[in-house]
Amino acid sequence: MNSVYSVFKFLVGFLLAIVLMAGASVAAALYFAAKLTTVPEKPVFPNDKTAVQVAGTAPKSTAQASPVSTSSDAPSPKPLEPGAYRAVVTQPIGLILRDTGSRDSNRIGGVGYKERVVVLEESPDKEWQRIRIEDGNREGWVKGGNTERIEGE
Repeated sequence: MNSVYSVFKFLVGFLLAIVLMAGASVAAALYFAAKLTTVPEKPVFPNDKTAVQVAGTAPKSTAQASPVSTSSDAPSPKPLEPGAYRAVVTQPIGLILRDTGSRDSNRIGGVGYKERVVVLEESPDKEWQRIRIEDGNREGWVKGGNTERIEGE
């Protein structure tokens, strides 16, 4: 009778140990799954427009239309070089700005989607375009066919 009781104690202890190990494993798995599903903080880069810069812009009022002014209050766009034209980036992920018109050249920056640029020249095979960022003085080469000419400017 004593040996049956010993076997019973062994089986109950063994099952209890397995249940505790399984519970601890499930708890650990849920903990790490919760940690892995949180969205990381957005990285901030030096060339990003910060919230202060964005907040500093004047809000656009849609309540009333302002009268058209004929005076030269608004700054006129800079005159373009011969053969240059204004364009907008049409590639949804933006473009890589390079120092020469080659895929192997150094990356010197980027151009965002729908950002206005001035196309200065194109390579003879039309695969690359030399551009200048309109609201800055950065200049470089981007892959051709990813900009659209702005008509009327």
